[in-house]
Amino acid sequence: MKRAVNALQNFGKSLYGPVLILPIVGLFIAFGNVLGNGNLAEYLPFLGHPVVQNVGQLIAKSAVSVLVNLALVFAVGIPVGLAARDKGYAALIGLVAYVVFINAMNVTLQLQGELAPADQMRAAGQSMVLGVQVLETGVFGGILTGALAGYLYNRYSGVQFSGAMAIYSGHCFVAIIMLPVAIVLGVVMSELWPFAQHGISAMALAIKGAGPFGVAVYGFMERILVPTGLHHLVYTPFLYTELGGSREVCGTLYQGARNIYFAEMACTQVQQLSSTVVWDARGISKMFGLPAAALAMYVTAKPERKAAAKAILIPAALTSLLVGVTEPIEFSFLFVAPLLFVVHAVLTGIGMMLFSLFGVHAIGANGIIDFILYNLPLGTEKSNWPMYILVGLIMFVLYFVIFRFLILRFSMKTPGREDDEEETRLYSKQDYAAKDAPGEAIISGLGGRDNIEVVDNCYTRLRVTVKDVTLIDEAQLKATGAKGVIKQGNNVQVVYGLHVKKMREAVEMFL
Repeated sequence: MKRAVNALQNFGKSLYGPVLILPIVGLFIAFGNVLGNGNLAEYLPFLGHPVVQNVGQLIAKSAVSVLVNLALVFAVGIPVGLAARDKGYAALIGLVAYVVFINAMNVTLQLQGELAPADQMRAAGQSMVLGVQVLETGVFGGILTGALAGYLYNRYSGVQFSGAMAIYSGHCFVAIIMLPVAIVLGVVMSELWPFAQHGISAMALAIKGAGPFGVAVYGFMERILVPTGLHHLVYTPFLYTELGGSREVCGTLYQGARNIYFAEMACTQVQQLSSTVVWDARGISKMFGLPAAALAMYVTAKPERKAAAKAILIPAALTSLLVGVTEPIEFSFLFVAPLLFVVHAVLTGIGMMLFSLFGVHAIGANGIIDFILYNLPLGTEKSNWPMYILVGLIMFVLYFVIFRFLILRFSMKTPGREDDEEETRLYSKQDYAAKDAPGEAIISGLGGRDNIEVVDNCYTRLRVTVKDVTLIDEAQLKATGAKGVIKQGNNVQVVYGLHVKKMREAVEMFL
């Protein structure tokens, strides 16, 4: 079980890089759409100029090309997340593995006489990938080859030969192993993937058949797994694979809720966004729910501590509202009042269920800035964004009333309601050392240099693999500014917030 948890933690972490790049791609599509669709020309006349519209279409359609080659992004990005060292070489191995994989599948289909004619490819479950006709594995092909490349890189990149064979050491030896593995994988997938396609289609139909209830379960699972870092494994398949829907947009087939949304956003022929966008409406708690929770915690704080509570809660609430980063506010009550976090997950599911019931077609995964850039330029008919706001206001009220009731009813120690003896805290010599030399202090809190195997980070958390988790000193880590410490198997997540990259660099510098 411990090994399984470690493996899932590492795999979930590896998805972070590719997933973080895609919203940036979406912003470029949105910006191009603002310039190129002409919907705002009546308010800003210069947007109706042909040159401006041509530039907008250039930006939007160029960015959409990333979605068509999304599997390649994952094939390169996952080894970067998995590799313990020399991440650039690991990415190169992932790229080579994916190219060999799709060509091996193409040759196998050709030898079997199963390559479909151009006008029948979609019906046969085939498509063109990097100019090669293969089975439509979508992003799964990239995830599979990327995961294998990362695993083999960690296992064999340390192999060293002597003499004339030294040139084949390190990442070259990994390539020697990975190429035949990719070829075999291409052959095997040619036989097995049609069955997997049927299974995925059946699962997607089952989830869709569950209607709003299925959406509610999805929303609950995505939030409840945040403390473990495994929530990436929940939303990624829905956003980037067939589980989140399939649709042909402007002549190209797209799979996954976010891919479909971005493609429809850039396609002027689409009059209304498809309902698949509900799988990417996770911002209901980020934009409305958690700010309401912060307000509930503030109004229930002790009078003499309201100023201190405000100093903690307002920045955390704004971070969630503006850019969709929820850990600062979630970790303000996760450890002191875990019941509230369970309620938070349930309410997130209910909010997404309301989106499904009311037919909301707007996206809102990463805060109000993305929400405005993505939806408002499309107009109300195409994105139905006013309904998103209406549901959000309903959830704001629900969050505030329920959180306030639970905090008062069970006397929860949320910010501003701590015991009297916790009001004042004397700073020790250790605290000043942590401030002046965070790398050294963090390493000490992680059990020392010899206890650390891998150091990485995601958006808000320092992710570390250690040899002995019992050596972790949580008090020491919190003295460095950590908002929380989560231990899963041999994986430790130290929550710092948006400045986590600086903390990781400090640790790496000291190591």
